[in-house]
Amino acid sequence: MRIDLNADLGEGFGPWRMGEDEALLTLVSSANVACGLHAGDPLIMDNTVRMAKAGGIDVGAHVGFPDLVGFGRRQMNIDLKELTALVVYQLGALAGITAVNGHPMTHMSFHGALGNRVAADAELAGPLVAAVAAFDSRLIISSSSSRAIEAAADKNGLRVATTFLADRAYDDDCLLVPRSVTGSVIKDPAQVLQRVRQLLEEGTVTSLNGKRLAVPAHSILLHGDTAGAVELARTIRREIEQGGGRITPISRLLN
Repeated sequence: MRIDLNADLGEGFGPWRMGEDEALLTLVSSANVACGLHAGDPLIMDNTVRMAKAGGIDVGAHVGFPDLVGFGRRQMNIDLKELTALVVYQLGALAGITAVNGHPMTHMSFHGALGNRVAADAELAGPLVAAVAAFDSRLIISSSSSRAIEAAADKNGLRVATTFLADRAYDDDCLLVPRSVTGSVIKDPAQVLQRVRQLLEEGTVTSLNGKRLAVPAHSILLHGDTAGAVELARTIRREIEQGGGRITPISRLLN
């Protein structure tokens, strides 16, 4: 079995650090890099890309709402034309940095509140995914389970790598439970590891309401800003490898 292990990285801003990127980059196979609107800045982006290149790790754009104070986790009422431009703006920012460093961007993902909204709203997913395709049709969309994103990607000839969020609860439609709901974020490392084992052994996740759901995951996502993220990543990687699995960058899974 081959599976990608990825993390959201580069989410500091100026002198403020968020997460332990250097340590996580020794454990993951793909990195989703913040592009300056919900977190990150040009220098952090450049440093993260350089470290990823040195480790042979795939780099993708992690695009979100322009919400530094709320870390992109608050819903924003933005006109569709402007929101589409914001998505392209972030893709372009990271693509420029990866080009200069000779380490091409392989994928993209939607962050936080924007990600939750796109995953649940086909009318929003359509134009935003079309914008990604117009920017670079070779990009893979890394996304939690979402019929809206999958349908839009198929229409635009894009590949989707379904990502399992080990530390986030799912609803009965296999969508992420909003962070405002009690139990949406799973903080117990033992419980997170048990969810990963269930995914690897059965290909399923148990929803917040107790329903077993199929998740055909290509990747497992770790949130770098959560406490104990490095040790948890190390444990999950060990679990996969001891079970005979092989950690593989996202781009090599969907050739």
